Amino acid sequence: MRIGVIGTGRIGTLHARTLHRHREVGSLILTDADPARAQALAHRLGETAAPGTDEIFKWGVDAVVITTATAAHAELIGRAARSGLPVFCEKPIALDLPGTLHALAEVEKAGTILQMGFQRRFDAGYAGAREAVRAGRLGRLHTVRALTCDQSPPPAPWLPLSGGLFRDTLIHDFDILRWVTGREVASVYAVGSDRGPAMFREAGDVDTGAALLTLDDGTLAVATAARLNGAGYDVRMELAGERDTVVVGLDDRTPLASTEPTGPPPADKPWTGFPERFGPAYEAELAAFVELVCGERPNPCDGREALQALRIAEACEISRQERRPVSPAEIPDR
Repeated sequence: MRIGVIGTGRIGTLHARTLHRHREVGSLILTDADPARAQALAHRLGETAAPGTDEIFKWGVDAVVITTATAAHAELIGRAARSGLPVFCEKPIALDLPGTLHALAEVEKAGTILQMGFQRRFDAGYAGAREAVRAGRLGRLHTVRALTCDQSPPPAPWLPLSGGLFRDTLIHDFDILRWVTGREVASVYAVGSDRGPAMFREAGDVDTGAALLTLDDGTLAVATAARLNGAGYDVRMELAGERDTVVVGLDDRTPLASTEPTGPPPADKPWTGFPERFGPAYEAELAAFVELVCGERPNPCDGREALQALRIAEACEISRQERRPVSPAEIPDR
């Protein structure tokens, strides 16, 4: 199998290295908006670099992995679909609903494959939580708490391109909330704070956010995110029910310090970022994509799943700006 990787930044490099090691992948063609970066990675891996995206499609590949800046996702998904190629794309499909819906329409018209990169679905902890909920171990689920905290902020030039904290960061929590609980989000009330570096205010974004989500069965969920969490990279989910409570992301590397006299000691080597924390999950999702392309499994996360997560993020952004509860169902498609 020959796979084209479009985008060789941090996540693109991670994916290229993973695919390079996969036994079913014979070769890669790499390209990037910065051709020198793609060339350097290709040299290190012993793969082929292409001068641009056109060559990915002209030279012939069996599938495409898209890890470019978000603004390019929808166009590239459409181009791959029109070429009859299966696509793996990092979230989101686009930064707005019209762009997302247009790309999905292209995929559906062509009858091709689109798998989205929500890697938490392949994390052992989240899978264990899903099983606990579905098996009834927790009893009636009444409260969910989810958080995503980055150790250090992203580069300032990237912020205006990111879509904001809710669409870029918390969208992972929104997707995994649906996946673990099996419920839909009925309404949200979201707030944000920009008390951090001025670059967030200048980008019209916030550095800290929180959303209260009511699920369609009445379960309450709280999702929070922060761009500056000096203790380390912290991603967790707590699920509390009438019978039991479980937590995802609590281990000897969780960046927490107890104030209790008998509490556990602080982590010696706290997580520093998503490539390290979710390394096995990233490998598993790409292995799933290869199996999907080979016709050996169903799609574990198609574009419609990404659409639902984006609707929740859009509702949160409207709620933050208008200071009112918002239902994802009321978000217009245009």
